[in-house]
Amino acid sequence: QVQLVESGGGLVQPGGSLRLSCAASGFTLDYYAIGWFRQAPGKEREGIACMSSKDDSTYYADSVKGRFTISRDNAENTVYLQINTLKPEDPAVYFCAAGASWDVATPHLLQEYEYDYWGQGTQVTVSS
Repeated sequence: QVQLVESGGGLVQPGGSLRLSCAASGFTLDYYAIGWFRQAPGKEREGIACMSSKDDSTYYADSVKGRFTISRDNAENTVYLQINTLKPEDPAVYFCAAGASWDVATPHLLQEYEYDYWGQGTQVTVSS
């Protein structure tokens, strides 16, 4: 059974850090493009980070560039999103996704239609 399970969300102070994990089962992540998305209350889900399966190139949305880092551990079949310098606009449910695209990381790889498998999401909250 193909599954993606996120973990690592929680309550963090502004300026703090967090690392989200996304464990895959039922398929090998190494062969898939991976993406992280987030959805804040009342807003549409947006792509924020992606990594190509072709060359491990990465691409980030402007809103997170320089603060978030996407990575993968093929031995663990897990992808990560390191979140640094949390801002008040970062609270959301964060989702990981995997897709069969064989392309370098460009803005199109932040689009939902590129992805076939989705996790259930993990909540990130910033304390006031």
